[in-house]
Amino acid sequence: MNRRARVTPAEAGLPDGGARRRTPGLRREEVAVLAGVGASWYQWLEQGRDISVSPQVLDAVARVLRLGDAERRHLYVLAGLNPPVPEVAPEKRDMCDGLRRLIDTWMPYPAHIMDMYYNCLMFNDAAAVVLGMRQDGTQNCLVDFFADPLYRSRSNSWERNARTVVAQFRAACAARPDDEGYQAVLAQVTAVSEEFTALWEERDIEDAGQIRKELDHPLVGLLCVESTAMKVPARPDLTIVLHTPLDEANTAAKLEWLASPEGRRGAMYPVAG
Repeated sequence: MNRRARVTPAEAGLPDGGARRRTPGLRREEVAVLAGVGASWYQWLEQGRDISVSPQVLDAVARVLRLGDAERRHLYVLAGLNPPVPEVAPEKRDMCDGLRRLIDTWMPYPAHIMDMYYNCLMFNDAAAVVLGMRQDGTQNCLVDFFADPLYRSRSNSWERNARTVVAQFRAACAARPDDEGYQAVLAQVTAVSEEFTALWEERDIEDAGQIRKELDHPLVGLLCVESTAMKVPARPDLTIVLHTPLDEANTAAKLEWLASPEGRRGAMYPVAG
């Protein structure tokens, strides 16, 4: 009811007739007409009764009431249906400056941000030095995992993690089966990696989470880190990947040295790997 009160008849395209209303906003009957449903049915929906409802009808109600994406998905939950895939609200699209500050603050530990298709949008200096991320790569983390010789040469845990990486990508694809963007990435990585193709055909599915990585860095040797994939509810199209040093191989101190002026000078010179 309070959502009806936020929408005026004029905003909904209805004449108000100049008469004062006892309550602000739309009446139940008006919402029902605008959504193309029966007035009694809509009243039962507001009352939370056990009624049959389709996604199309819920979307029509959400449109009339001008619900945001989070409110629309909540409406699905209240109706006992699986909510649609989250979308980015227009006013939340401009968050890149804040996310840039986040991963820069994560220094001296590696961090990067991917879009839903695993394209790398930004990375901090530690990700460049430790993981070999660079502007002249493909800028797709999935493709680079399988095809970038620099990353492959540094990763001691590559074979163990490859299965998990593919299973997580399949889970992302499964959530949007008709999305041409995923199909484009799939075609790209399949074309460059028989290893990916073999793992893809095993059809494993796994949610994104944490992955242990063991890296052999040419300047400091073994690094043991744990990558954590995180979502920002306001930007469900982005994934923030933070790498945390594990209590092994003096990893934290090595990462701090690599970010120091001395370490940065050392990274300027060509090294194997």
